[in-house]
Amino acid sequence: MTKDKKIIIIPTYNEKENIEKIIRKVFSLEGEYSILVIDDGSPDGTAAIVKGLAEEFPKRLFLIERPGKQGLGTAYLTGFKWCLENGYDYIFEMDADFSHNPDDVNRLYEACAKGGADLAIGSRYCDGISVVNWPLGRILMSYSASSFTRRVLGVKIYDCTAGFKCYSRKVLETIDLDAVQMKGYGFQIEMKYSAYKLGFKIVEVPIIFVNRREGTSKMSSSIFGEAFRGVIKLRFRKIHPKKEAFSDMNPES
Repeated sequence: MTKDKKIIIIPTYNEKENIEKIIRKVFSLEGEYSILVIDDGSPDGTAAIVKGLAEEFPKRLFLIERPGKQGLGTAYLTGFKWCLENGYDYIFEMDADFSHNPDDVNRLYEACAKGGADLAIGSRYCDGISVVNWPLGRILMSYSASSFTRRVLGVKIYDCTAGFKCYSRKVLETIDLDAVQMKGYGFQIEMKYSAYKLGFKIVEVPIIFVNRREGTSKMSSSIFGEAFRGVIKLRFRKIHPKKEAFSDMNPES
């Protein structure tokens, strides 16, 4: 039986306090996960730390460096395409700051590989509110954004803005990544909505989200505002599969 190729994409900007710790933690997990770090020109030397570790883990740790801050969505889209080109079967999103517990990675993988999900979401809100050390205002902002998105788009997902996910390869092959329009925080919403509209099975796995202990958060109210506006536009867009994927699903077309 062929072993699944699994990789975790970690976007970074000024994560020198966390990046080595998160890499070593992931590599200590059972399951032989690889990591792709996408660094947007961190002036604090994050990329240099990754390069040094890549010598220790030459076949499991990879780095893409981009000039300047280009946005979370574009980082993941770059990573998705690289992972598809390099033959990975399961592709994860995870933050570098330990707000997502690496010990939950296997739970997301099993939800897909054994549970039949096409997309597994590490959910903060499917089992109440499971957030630790966030200011009340930020919890309300995040929870309200997910509730608003669920109502407007009609998706049965409690944590619409979650950034801890496992995609099966076929999801990312089917979504037209070049057509994704929301590049900031709303990117997380658009990807889930696209998977939902294309008929993929989505499962939420309850997690406990813990606010970062080191480094600086990149979140702001303006990013949430962008997501709210994007959701309204998304409601009136048609979601089509990538042409190549559509041909595979409809060989007579």
